[in-house]
Amino acid sequence: MKNKNFIYKSISVLMLTGISFGAVSCNDSNLEDVKNTGTFDSNNYFKNEEQSFAGLVATYDMMRKYSGGFENMVTFFNGASDDFYSGGGNSSDGAGIQGFSNYTLNPVIMPASYWRDYYQGIANANLLLDRIPDANMNDQTRKRFIAEAKVLRSLYYFELLRMFKNIPLITKPVLATDDYYNIPQEDPAKVYAQIENDILSAIGDLPMTIASNNLNEIGRITQGSARAILGKIYLYDKKNPEAAAQFEQVNGTPGQTSQYGYKLVPNFSSLWVIDNKFTTESILEAMHTNKGNGIWDNWGSGKDEGNAVNQMVGIISYGTNTSIPNNDAPSIHSGWGFNPVTDDLFNFMQGDPRLDATIFNAKSLKQQNKISYSPGFRDTGYFLNKYLPRKADESTQPGNTELNFRQNYIAIRLADTYLMEAEALGGAGGRAQALLDAVRGRVGLTSVPVSMQAIKDERRRELAGEGHRWFDLVRWGDAPAKLGTRGFKAGKNEILPIPFNELINTALKQNPLY
Repeated sequence: MKNKNFIYKSISVLMLTGISFGAVSCNDSNLEDVKNTGTFDSNNYFKNEEQSFAGLVATYDMMRKYSGGFENMVTFFNGASDDFYSGGGNSSDGAGIQGFSNYTLNPVIMPASYWRDYYQGIANANLLLDRIPDANMNDQTRKRFIAEAKVLRSLYYFELLRMFKNIPLITKPVLATDDYYNIPQEDPAKVYAQIENDILSAIGDLPMTIASNNLNEIGRITQGSARAILGKIYLYDKKNPEAAAQFEQVNGTPGQTSQYGYKLVPNFSSLWVIDNKFTTESILEAMHTNKGNGIWDNWGSGKDEGNAVNQMVGIISYGTNTSIPNNDAPSIHSGWGFNPVTDDLFNFMQGDPRLDATIFNAKSLKQQNKISYSPGFRDTGYFLNKYLPRKADESTQPGNTELNFRQNYIAIRLADTYLMEAEALGGAGGRAQALLDAVRGRVGLTSVPVSMQAIKDERRRELAGEGHRWFDLVRWGDAPAKLGTRGFKAGKNEILPIPFNELINTALKQNPLY
């Protein structure tokens, strides 16, 4: 079978399975919807390799939750960190993102999609794992499909764990005859054990690498990406020695090419060129394209394939002053003004070679009368340059321009795993020093003595705006000190409230203090 252009095949799980547990939508639902609704008889599907592959693609599609749709992970968690504000047009532009940014988030305004979408991905994986063993295909392909489904399910459970902590563990399709109202939350330690063991059991059935020019395969889970995901899970599960061991296999010799073909790209800013996809630094990448021709009617339904972060962080009513001769201000697509950069981050990055690639200084250009724009909510004049949409990047295909930016989102990249390994090593020792030096050396910075604080500072500068900072602060226990002025309360805000509609008629219990 030819898996032509794997990364751009998009199949709605609602069409495939009839499971309505939320394919990136805003509809109300609860755990009841994880059952098969009867609109599709899955017993008559997943009979062969082609059908099974279609289901696998639908399972991969849920990775777009990181950067697709209004309720994407990147802008949501950026806005709650000390590096960005929520932004947007005004203080009521998106109740969920505004409430998270000022820590007034409650079960009613908590966007249900952060719970429901990942359980949709889990339901897809569960159905595959249940049906693939009986499908007509060769055993090697079967094992690979099963391994990929296990890793994806583990990834989605991990995202649920670090957002909500107290979640149900569902590893089989939920049928109409099951007592789905009484699926309880599981001990987080048991969920961690399940997903860690699932990935360990899957690694051997995955390919070592996939060539970057193999358009039929690129973007699929490999041994390297599975180990990186597992290392990250171990780190959050406070199993630092196990995390370091996995990351060491992923990273290899710091600064060199690893056994999986990973290597830091020479030019940091090139990571954000819109068509520079699947570089040697990319380990796990969420795919976006303008080929889906998304329109407002299906935006956020799971059928659209564009990167929403580009539009959301774009500058409101941006324009260049044509009366200035040889105006060198860039031509930027106007957006919605979310995630303005805080003065704190801007000041923290002064003198760092990554500053300009990370932060667009509209404040300076406006003072020079080179540009004009409309200030959004909590405007600082500084914007996230990594995902800022350029006019040249606008789609020429049918569909709404705002919904069809094609920049991929790198969920895990090598500089990230270097720094996570250094952290897992306790911020000490020769290897941790070499890992830190490699990240700094790539951008021309000299060595500094390795320490946990040095690693924290490097993560903030290297990964700014990529959606990691909030989780880092919580993992380190630094969130109360860094976010207390925003309203963050220790013992409560380390996890999010379970959306209200998920609790109705179920055995689920709300998280503490919500």
